[in-house]
Amino acid sequence: MRVETLPSAEKEIRKTARHIQQEFDRKSRDKFIQRVNETKKLLATNPYLGPVEPLLKERTRTYRSVVVGKLNKMIYHIIDDHIEVVAFWDCRREPDTLSSQVK
Repeated sequence: MRVETLPSAEKEIRKTARHIQQEFDRKSRDKFIQRVNETKKLLATNPYLGPVEPLLKERTRTYRSVVVGKLNKMIYHIIDDHIEVVAFWDCRREPDTLSSQVK
């Protein structure tokens, strides 16, 4: 199954990677990017890997999430023949703010 990432989620991934590089170093940023890519590969072969996201359980679509690293969640849903990553959350932020990002 193919994994597509919405531009808004991709923007958050890049923003997080830049922050990691500024706070730590390039090697840490590269490890983070590698984790994101590995997570996408895992989702491609096992789309039900992540549990239903509790903050979004009332939505009409079923959103799932997987933790990337210790502080981030990749939010996705399954559409017929592909997976769509709709958001990338820093879990230290206010939950209501995060859930409002997903349309």
